[in-house]
Amino acid sequence: MLWAAVLFIFVTARAGNPVCHLQGRPEVSQFSKDGDLIIGGIFSFHNIVVDDKPTYITTPKPSKCNGLNPREFQFVESVIFAIENINNRTDILPGVTLGYKIYDDCSSIPLAIGAAMALVNGQEEIWQSDESCNKSSTVAIIGLSESQLSKAVATVLRPFHIPLISYYSTCACLSDRQEFPTFFRTIPSDFYQSRALAQLVKHFGWAWIGTVRSDNNYGQVGMATFIEAVQQEGVCVEYSEAIFRNNPRENFIKTANIIKKSSAKVIVSFSSFKDMELLIKELINQNVTGLQWLGSEGWISSDYLATKESYQVLGGAIGVAITNANITGLLEYLQSVKPSDIPGNSGLNELWESTFNCTLTDHKLTGKISSCTGNENFSQVSSQYNDVTELRITNNAYKAVYAIAYSLHNLYKCQNDLLKCLKTRKVEPWEVLKHIKMVNFTTRDGENVFFDANGDPTARYELVNWQLTDQGNTKIVTIGIYDSSLPEKQRFKMNNVSIVWGGDPNKMIRSVCSESCQPGSRKALKKGKPVCCFDCLPCAEGEISNCTDSLDCMACPLEFKSNDQRNQCILKNTEFLSFGELMGTLLVIFSLVGTCITLATGIIFYFYRDTPIVKANNSELSFLLLFSLTLCFLCSLTFIGEPTDWSCMLRHTSFGITFVLSISCILAKTIVVLMAFRATLPGNNVMKWFGPTQQRLSVFALTLVQTFLCISWLIISPPFPNRNMQHYKDKIILECNFGSTFAFYAMLGYIGLLSTMCFVLSFLARKLPDNFNEAKYITFSMLIFCAVWITFIPAYISSPGKYTVAVEIFAILASSFGILFCFFSPKCYIILLKPEKNTKKYLMGKTTSFLNLMELQLAQTMIFAIEEINNNTYLLPDLSVGYKIYSDCSSVTLATDAAMALVNDPNEETFSKNHCEKTSNVHALIGLSESPLSISVATVIAPFRIPMISYFATCACLSNRKEFPTFFRTIPSDYYQSKALAQLVKYFGWTWIGVIRSDNEYGINGMATFIETVQLEGVCIDYVAIISRNNPRERYLETVNSIKHSTSKVIVAFTSSVDLENLIQEMLIQNITDLQWVGSEGWISNIKLATNETYRILGGAIGFATSNAQIPGLKEFLINLHPSENHGSSILDEVWESIFNCSLTLKNSTDMNNLCEKTDTLSQVNNLYTDVSDLRIANNVYKGVYALIHAVHDISICGKSKMTQNNCTEILEIKPWQILQSLKQVNFTTKQGENVYFDDNGDPATRYELLNWQVNAEGLIKFVTVGIYDASLPERKQLIINNSSIIWAGSQNKMPKSECSKSCEPGTYKAIQQGRPICCFDCIPCADGEISNVTDSIECLKCPEEYRSSEEKDKCIMKDVEFLTFGEIMGKLQFSLQQDNLQDNCTSPSSSECNTLKNASLSPTPQSCEQGCSRKLLREASPSGIIQLPSPEYIFHSNSELQQVMDQMCCILSWNNLNYITEVKSRWTSFYGKAQFYGVTKKFLKPPHMHDEVKNAIAMFRALPSMLPSLSLPPKKLGNKT
Repeated sequence: MLWAAVLFIFVTARAGNPVCHLQGRPEVSQFSKDGDLIIGGIFSFHNIVVDDKPTYITTPKPSKCNGLNPREFQFVESVIFAIENINNRTDILPGVTLGYKIYDDCSSIPLAIGAAMALVNGQEEIWQSDESCNKSSTVAIIGLSESQLSKAVATVLRPFHIPLISYYSTCACLSDRQEFPTFFRTIPSDFYQSRALAQLVKHFGWAWIGTVRSDNNYGQVGMATFIEAVQQEGVCVEYSEAIFRNNPRENFIKTANIIKKSSAKVIVSFSSFKDMELLIKELINQNVTGLQWLGSEGWISSDYLATKESYQVLGGAIGVAITNANITGLLEYLQSVKPSDIPGNSGLNELWESTFNCTLTDHKLTGKISSCTGNENFSQVSSQYNDVTELRITNNAYKAVYAIAYSLHNLYKCQNDLLKCLKTRKVEPWEVLKHIKMVNFTTRDGENVFFDANGDPTARYELVNWQLTDQGNTKIVTIGIYDSSLPEKQRFKMNNVSIVWGGDPNKMIRSVCSESCQPGSRKALKKGKPVCCFDCLPCAEGEISNCTDSLDCMACPLEFKSNDQRNQCILKNTEFLSFGELMGTLLVIFSLVGTCITLATGIIFYFYRDTPIVKANNSELSFLLLFSLTLCFLCSLTFIGEPTDWSCMLRHTSFGITFVLSISCILAKTIVVLMAFRATLPGNNVMKWFGPTQQRLSVFALTLVQTFLCISWLIISPPFPNRNMQHYKDKIILECNFGSTFAFYAMLGYIGLLSTMCFVLSFLARKLPDNFNEAKYITFSMLIFCAVWITFIPAYISSPGKYTVAVEIFAILASSFGILFCFFSPKCYIILLKPEKNTKKYLMGKTTSFLNLMELQLAQTMIFAIEEINNNTYLLPDLSVGYKIYSDCSSVTLATDAAMALVNDPNEETFSKNHCEKTSNVHALIGLSESPLSISVATVIAPFRIPMISYFATCACLSNRKEFPTFFRTIPSDYYQSKALAQLVKYFGWTWIGVIRSDNEYGINGMATFIETVQLEGVCIDYVAIISRNNPRERYLETVNSIKHSTSKVIVAFTSSVDLENLIQEMLIQNITDLQWVGSEGWISNIKLATNETYRILGGAIGFATSNAQIPGLKEFLINLHPSENHGSSILDEVWESIFNCSLTLKNSTDMNNLCEKTDTLSQVNNLYTDVSDLRIANNVYKGVYALIHAVHDISICGKSKMTQNNCTEILEIKPWQILQSLKQVNFTTKQGENVYFDDNGDPATRYELLNWQVNAEGLIKFVTVGIYDASLPERKQLIINNSSIIWAGSQNKMPKSECSKSCEPGTYKAIQQGRPICCFDCIPCADGEISNVTDSIECLKCPEEYRSSEEKDKCIMKDVEFLTFGEIMGKLQFSLQQDNLQDNCTSPSSSECNTLKNASLSPTPQSCEQGCSRKLLREASPSGIIQLPSPEYIFHSNSELQQVMDQMCCILSWNNLNYITEVKSRWTSFYGKAQFYGVTKKFLKPPHMHDEVKNAIAMFRALPSMLPSLSLPPKKLGNKT
């Protein structure tokens, strides 16, 4: 039921109410007429619309329009005129009447859209559904005058398919058929106008312009098209400004200023005359004239703008305009129209009233405006409305009407004799639209009218020029035409009419940003500027330009170069390295000199071929090397001269093969050296695999590889002569092309590979004995070789022309000379100048120094201890201890390898399928001799928990149990040694020292602790030098220079003996002696370092070393060593051959050594190995072995039994970690009574001997113990020294002083020197009135006011007192005169003055002195705040002496003489001040050590009575003085 009710209501409403209701007011047309078909029109009769602000309360009022536009009325009347003509014609739409309805849009988009909707829908307020639709329809619309209005209306009309034909909308955007499919126009698109203007600019040759455009679709789109087209022609736009009629004046002022400041003399304006009007007014105000204007059709043909005032700015303007036309009868029609009162057809009324200044309605009547009579006629006035001289746009509107008419005619297919065609069908707008697209007709003037696919007509413009008539009026003269339908080069046709230009009327303006570039230069754009703004840059070398404004310079052909003017190409010169020029001659000379020197060296070696230095290390290789060097020098000659096919192939291949031959010889020698001296592991005998035959084969094989490379190079892509014209632009380089760059660099790379291998191997062998194996010379020669060829590559690539060849020759000669001199000059020097060194003894003697015999002694000490334990029944009875000893060669790598070999046993194999459960091959390690090696090995074996005991690694870092949990040592840590050295320096009072340390953990940590400790004691460091055995000599020279220029006389060296040895050698060369050395245990007890030569430097050195000991039986064990009893020990064989200068086996026929004698024994030798006088380190090894054995013994069955003879064969398997734990509890006493144990850090008890380098009666250097250091004792008792037995530096008995500055004596104070340590200061004398009475005072003290400083500034003395006394003549005369005067004038005996005078003349008697007044004087005369004087017995020698002085003072006071009393009190106060200043206390003034100043003060008081001449009391005898 509810649904039915709703339906009923709906139906009822539909029947009773209208279907549509018009919202708002209906639009009223300006002109209208009914007809069979209606043509709509929308025109801009007004320029401005005035809208009231909406209140949103009442209905808005109709919009008001201002700014009447008479020209638009002419357009409308031409449309009406055309419609009337068509209606009167029988050949077009016979029997059909056209009507029209025309609205005003007031140049407003909303009003234009409203008018369009009114034309489409009608204006009936109510439309009922039952009304039949018989009204005439609008089949097309003509309008509008602006592009933006046309866009809006065309968009609205698009759904209705109603065609819109514009007579004045030129925007190219309206040609978009997808967006505006119903839009047509009878005026050409701006696209063609823009291109026409662009071609016009190009035609006149203007390349630098400014542009002005309207700020709407017309201006923006048109100008965009113009700029795009003009830039394609190479024209540049300096500025582009937008203007619009509604903009504030400031915008126009801004545009005018830009135009005024611009350098462009031509301005292209794409705007409407309304916008241009405002801009021209502003330009007139600023007097901006003399510019050439180019205008679009929007203003160039506007009569409204063509005034005398505008001609000041726009005179001579040129532009494109729509073609003019003549419409017959239009003028008469325009003059004949009359206003109408009919609603919807009153559009002419406002124009009528404006033209004739009258009113058609009564309500507008005023005193100035009268009512129109109706007799007015437009023929009586001259205005834009009836001006038919310029019908360009009017003709477009006229053609639009005919286009619609012909479309309708074609649609109806009407014939002249058929008058009933309208009755048969209804015309739909879409049908009209279809036929308009196909319309094509010719006007009476012969103009063909049709529309293209975009709805545009054929673009045809007139070129017009603003000229001035004889009457002074502006005339728009046609000077040519532009027709886009013609071929491109024929579109412009100029009339034979002279053009008037802007500025100078008879001369065309030239507008360019930059002047043309002359031949020999090219245009270069300015940064940030258009392409028309450029600089003219001269062409580069090898390039020319032979025309004006060339964009680029043309490169000359390869064989040519440019002349100086860069406008012509001339032939180049050729260049190559020739024999005739200076450079080529010098290189030839050096090459021949090198060849001669090499041949001379070969001759020398040949004559001395049987000498040891020539035969050493395979003399055959030496001769082969000399031969290859000769070829190297000679091959450089092939690089000089004009390149040919043969020279190009020969120069590089000969160079590559000869150099590989020489490097191969050196490499073979290096391998021999390295194998001979690096094969140190037991059983290593690799020399048999690299004998003379193998050496020859290696040289041949290495050279054969290079030969194969060179032959392949010559076969595949050989080098060839080449004319290089790319590198230089002014000359041709004749050079050899590699043919194959890869082959060339492969040849060089092979040489580089061999030289690098040789350098690396020789570097590894550089520390080996140099005279025998030539390692150092090989290293240096290879260093030069590699340096030359490394620098050769960039120099070769970057060197130009013939210098490329010169660089290559220089590299060949330099590297050849480097090998020749570095390798052979030392040998020639010995052969020719030092023949005594060319002996087998000298060569073999040098090798002895390489072997570390002390380390061999330590190894044998370990073996001795093990053998001793094996023969001992107390420790591990019935069990034997074995050993494996490796050499680490002081190398971390070899030490690590040896440790892993001990842990893993390299002779055993382990397969992945077997589970590895075996324990380590060793239970513990003893070693190493250096801290870095110990750190490395301790880190490696820590995961295996294998204990390691070092006998010589002292770095404090090894005490870190977290990092090194398995490390122990029998030598104290450097931490205690550093502390001991600091206490030693403090003990001897040295405050200014230099320090030297090794560049390793030993030196770094030890010296850091020392410096930290010694600085706390007030010691200053002058310099810190760092040395290392691997340092080059230059580093040692730097250290020597630091020592040489230092003022410190004491040097603390925390180094190893190896590092210090090189430094001492340099000091011996420079003879730097008499310095006091303080050494660490690393070198202070080293016997090898203690030679008579080094004693010149190190004599008197003192330092700490571990305690010496005696090991019974060790001497005999050492000298009983023989190679025959130690088969397979290459180290022992090497030592034996070195010591006895013999050979155990005859290795080859060229061996120069004799076979060793069977009778040779070590008992005949006295060297570091057999010397057991200093077993400090050996004792550490000895203790380490026993500590390990005690640890094993303690955890074994033997250790658990109290029976000393218990059988240990049933001992359980002991693992390394068990020994590690047991070592922590080891505590035993050696045979020598030394207690051995380890603390929590694995360190032993710290005890050092203080050693002093001395020479005994036999001239031998001895390490004399002059003190001890025991860290277990209290701090002040740890260092015990016997000073009397010390010999100081320079064999002096007096300890040297080392201070930066001498002590400051009393009378001066210390002033620290700027930038120096506190030990370096100047002694500044105290100022007047100040003193210092102690040595090294840091400040001066002021004397009391009554005292002054002595001349020495070391004490205060009393100032001299001056006053008028009675003893002087002047005083006596004055006193006599006063006394006489007073006696004569005294009237009262009680007068104070008289009493004073009388009392002064009286003679005091002893009886007048009060008893005990001395204590009273002390109380009253002592100034407040001054310390009370101590008891008399502490100041004077006796109580009676003080009492005498006090009594004498009291006598003076008892006279009541004020002068005397004042003087006495003053002196007494000064005495107290003096006593306070000098610290008169009970402690320091106690007899008999009385201070001299106090004694002087007492003497002064004793003499006080004699200073008072009027006293009759004679001076008392006080003690022994008066």
